[in-house]
Amino acid sequence: MSTTMTATVSADERHDVLSNRLADLYVEREQLLAEIAPSGLGDEADRATNVDGHIRLAMLEQRIVAVENELAEPRPATRKKKSDAVAIGDVVTVDLGDGPETYLLGSVDEAGAGFDVITPSSPLGRVLEGATVGATLTYSPRPNRTLTAKLISIA
Repeated sequence: MSTTMTATVSADERHDVLSNRLADLYVEREQLLAEIAPSGLGDEADRATNVDGHIRLAMLEQRIVAVENELAEPRPATRKKKSDAVAIGDVVTVDLGDGPETYLLGSVDEAGAGFDVITPSSPLGRVLEGATVGATLTYSPRPNRTLTAKLISIA
């Protein structure tokens, strides 16, 4: 019999992971800006590459804003569970059919906390948030496809 140990990601850990991610995004933006800086030379293909770079830059800017907004959200230093239900920031153990697996219910940028992530907006994340231990969850990852998962534990 195996024992699964889980933990809730602390506000400090979450802040550190997001801060590190934001720093990485700033570096990536600076590198991209250097790549797409106009050189005054080039043909149609060079300009097309530059357009692609501007699209990548816009997407990167959106990611930066999203992480900055997450960091700006007020979070208590210590989290107290109000109920036995899953909340964002919890580390959960679920059985998706192949045995227990542990995940963090949170943003993709928090994946650096050492856990694989289920986002709250994903099909599984939507049914997982608010669920209690022992619940069998049914979700649809795509049309005409229904899966189940069992919530084993919440930390």
